[in-house]
Amino acid sequence: MTYAGDRPDVRDAIDQLEAIVRDVAEELAGWRSRAQKAESELKTRGGPVKNTETESENKALRQRVEGARTRVHDLVQRLSFLEEQARDNGGHK
Repeated sequence: MTYAGDRPDVRDAIDQLEAIVRDVAEELAGWRSRAQKAESELKTRGGPVKNTETESENKALRQRVEGARTRVHDLVQRLSFLEEQARDNGGHK
């Protein structure tokens, strides 16, 4: 994505944010697929079955989501700072 007249540091931060959002969207699609498969298996079995492998995977995925959330938060703060800095400098570096 190009931003005419933007500073390179702002563009870099936006590109990083977009990459994180794409990664999270891809993971979400994978989780959705696994959830649908698990729901289908659950209906077939007729009741819940404890699966330690799935629980372990869920824990790891939650940690990855939290890490992504932290990175996005940091990038949003960085973007806000850079935008404020650009406004204070009249849009000039």
